[in-house]
Amino acid sequence: MGRGQFGLDPPTVDLVAKDIISVHEIGVEICLVIGGGNIFRGLQGSAKGMERTTADYMGMLATIMNALAMQSALESYGIHTRVMSAISVDQICEPYIRRRAVRHLEKKRVCIFAAGTGNPYFTTDTAATLRATEMNCEAIFKGTNVDGIYNKDPNISKDAIKYDEVTYDQILQQNLKVMDASAVALARDNKIPIVVFSLKNFGNMKDVIQGNGRFTIVSPSI
Repeated sequence: MGRGQFGLDPPTVDLVAKDIISVHEIGVEICLVIGGGNIFRGLQGSAKGMERTTADYMGMLATIMNALAMQSALESYGIHTRVMSAISVDQICEPYIRRRAVRHLEKKRVCIFAAGTGNPYFTTDTAATLRATEMNCEAIFKGTNVDGIYNKDPNISKDAIKYDEVTYDQILQQNLKVMDASAVALARDNKIPIVVFSLKNFGNMKDVIQGNGRFTIVSPSI
């Protein structure tokens, strides 16, 4: 949503797309899982009195809108993509089928996974970790609004300390709130490293993928 308070900001979508393209151009196979918090968050809707399951399904629809926007941005630069949804919306995107997604990657397409897991009560973080596990990904790169994991919120506390590397268990024990506990546990059980970096530093994604730039790695041990 860029500098706005709601919705999609096309220039921001375009900048993120260019970051993704820079990674795609060096031969990395990319699966994207996109949230929908810029449009609607199921948990917030539930907190305001909406029935939780309905709110979560509305949030899933928001992720499809974002996925289509990213597909449009990528394809405007000639990058072939496929949006695959965990809930059925066949007129606008494909259903998520793992073997079909694998074939798309083999054909050098960018796969965008929308609608989370297709189930209420599961976060985008959990959906991303589930898809990474199913697709046999080498790592999960979580783009967020800070450049790594801190011991406290760096936007609030000036004395926040950044970690270069932490373990899954440290995140869970210290409640570092990088990803929800079920996502961290799933990544730990399947030994998938998590790399946390800032999406706000445009042009940074390629550096992070190549091991440069600022980020934090979550791994089994330090």
